[in-house]
Amino acid sequence: GGMKISIVTVAYNAEATIAAAAASVVGQWQDGFELEYIIVNGDSTDGTLAALEPYRDGITRVISEPDRGLYDAMNKGIAAATGDVIGILNADDAYAHDGVLAAVAKRFGATGTEALYGDLDYVAKDGSGRVVRRWRSGKMEPRSFLQGWMPPHPTFFLARYMYAMHGGYSLKLQSAADYELMLRMLYKHEVSATYLPDVLVKMRTGGVSNASWENRLRANREDRRAWRMNGLRPMPWTLVMKPLRRLGQWMG
Repeated sequence: GGMKISIVTVAYNAEATIAAAAASVVGQWQDGFELEYIIVNGDSTDGTLAALEPYRDGITRVISEPDRGLYDAMNKGIAAATGDVIGILNADDAYAHDGVLAAVAKRFGATGTEALYGDLDYVAKDGSGRVVRRWRSGKMEPRSFLQGWMPPHPTFFLARYMYAMHGGYSLKLQSAADYELMLRMLYKHEVSATYLPDVLVKMRTGGVSNASWENRLRANREDRRAWRMNGLRPMPWTLVMKPLRRLGQWMG
């Protein structure tokens, strides 16, 4: 009873990792909340759907059809969701323990917040679970986004009606649409948010730190565009600090 949480996972040729993601969702203790799990499969040509078979009972709905990319698929999942709160778990991520959603539901209930975010561990790609880097969000302050801050998107939960009020993911951006959405919700519209200081998600990483300068510049352009699209002005240092903040986390 109580709150209903919808989790959306977008899968495209995710055969190698989708089972671990799905297992981490359907294995959540449903303590004080009801779970709705939606998979949006973008016409995968591999064994993605077969890999989901063992978890089929815990999956509320599978949407299988072509889409215009990751963020379009996320928007489809959000549109199909009926929960009070929506979280998005990538196909190669997993919840860190089986009490994550119970803790999220409890915190939403206790605070009446409209958004929640937590911490994330980057783990080795090989599936060993070895922690490579840690991302500790810390509490958001009014100026956090200006200082290059953002929460880890897989730990971001939002009241469903906020998507109806302020829109979903922008298809104008290639990779920064999650940043743009969080910037729009938390900074522009000042949606109330609470920090849950716990590792909520384990994210598989492929040498993020080795991302080329070319990729970094493209990302910087997209980040800049995310501010412009919202009629917001970053500080001169905001978008320089954004990757540096994360670098500092990784060294830690």
